[in-house]
Amino acid sequence: MSINWQAVFSIIVTINAILAIITVFRERRDIAAIWAWLMVLIFLPVVGFILYAFFGRQLPQNRMFQLHNHVQMQLSERLDEQRSQSGNNEPTPADAVAKKYKTLVEQFQTTDAAFLARRNKVHVFTNGKEFFHRMIEDIEAAKSSIHIEFYTFYNDDIGNEILDLLVKKARSGVQVRVIYDSWGSMGTSRKFFQPLRDAGGLAYPFLNTHSVILDFRLNFRNHRKIVVVDGTVGYVGGYNIGDQYLGRKKKFGPWRDTHLRIIGSGVFGLQSRFILDWNATSSHDQINEEQVDPLYFPITTTKGVVDMQIVSSGPNNDKQQIKRGYIRMILAAKKYCWIQTPYLIPDDSVLDAIQIAVSSGVDVRIMVPHMPDHPFVYRATQYYARQLANIGAKIYYYQKGFMHAKTVVVDGEIASVGSANFDYRSFKLNFEINAFLYDEKLAKELTRIYEDDMVESTLQTPAMFKKQSWWLNFKQTFSRLFSPIL
Repeated sequence: MSINWQAVFSIIVTINAILAIITVFRERRDIAAIWAWLMVLIFLPVVGFILYAFFGRQLPQNRMFQLHNHVQMQLSERLDEQRSQSGNNEPTPADAVAKKYKTLVEQFQTTDAAFLARRNKVHVFTNGKEFFHRMIEDIEAAKSSIHIEFYTFYNDDIGNEILDLLVKKARSGVQVRVIYDSWGSMGTSRKFFQPLRDAGGLAYPFLNTHSVILDFRLNFRNHRKIVVVDGTVGYVGGYNIGDQYLGRKKKFGPWRDTHLRIIGSGVFGLQSRFILDWNATSSHDQINEEQVDPLYFPITTTKGVVDMQIVSSGPNNDKQQIKRGYIRMILAAKKYCWIQTPYLIPDDSVLDAIQIAVSSGVDVRIMVPHMPDHPFVYRATQYYARQLANIGAKIYYYQKGFMHAKTVVVDGEIASVGSANFDYRSFKLNFEINAFLYDEKLAKELTRIYEDDMVESTLQTPAMFKKQSWWLNFKQTFSRLFSPIL
């Protein structure tokens, strides 16, 4: 009896299509992601479902619910108390900037309960050696608590140096807690942190996903970068813990990033986010409401000059706080809006905002790396760079190593620095955190840094993009089709 292979193939294709429809529509997603996944599942039988297992599955809602617990109310009460007792009530130039951008401030207060932290001291790092040196100094000086949360904590030279220091501090009686992402820290096993646990410290993978093999979901990663020491010093930005961030990896060369060191009430926002993430991750060593006291939120009397809001976003809700903050910044620009991001895969709302700004005469500049770290994502970035250049945005390819900074600066008045890129993944799929800054002096410092980076970059004109080979155009266009799921 001969087998009718054509009939068998037709049956397989039909079953695959039915399963694809069931798989995609059983979970709530936007229409762009639905069509992208249908293409993958239907046109790549079997292989498509393997890709879906890595990229497409949603995080169970019962895990997400842990991010909203009774600790949030206790934190809010504590923050109100700190602000009322700080004594920093005299108006400052930064207050005038925050008042000018009142709608942005209120947007974050409404969507993320992000209070306006006044009078902060902020130092900007653009060099990995300086960043790690200062952070290590602060950790060495810790008296009561060290809270660390990174997407990447590698088992390499700088990773081991910091781990050894954390072990030392834990042995001296300092509370040490570490959250790392199991996928972002691939190669760093639970065993790596055992010396810290033996010394009395604690370390968990985010949401307790211990193994990238057992939990091979590539979406919903913890991309945040938070360090809080004694509740008084905080760090947020683009750097992770790894040798490549010190320019020690030949593949990338010099690493260009932007990170902030904060002293003042802005640290409260970082601390509260860490505590919520910690309680969502650790089931046995939670920080309960009785522990949320001056140990973690000491009253600050810092006489700094920067107003800020610490804003976090993630797939636990559909508010997309950071993305919408980016959009409002772009639309608020009167003179210029300068953006740095390693990944440029915006959705339609961000594209519309940029086009509105450009057509209104705003000088929009976007700087991306000239080299890929994820080739498929890089081709999609090139596609959108070409489209934005064609509508009048100025696109720069950074040439001196790898550009990893995630910064936005508008009119020399407001700025954003954090972990969120200009792509779907940061907008919808990852847990992110940014500092939105209201201060002319700091915004102009970030503007000068951008100008220095332009010296190390090449401007990509529409004519240059037009000269690209048809094969490169095809790869860019093909990659763009899957941008909702990259």
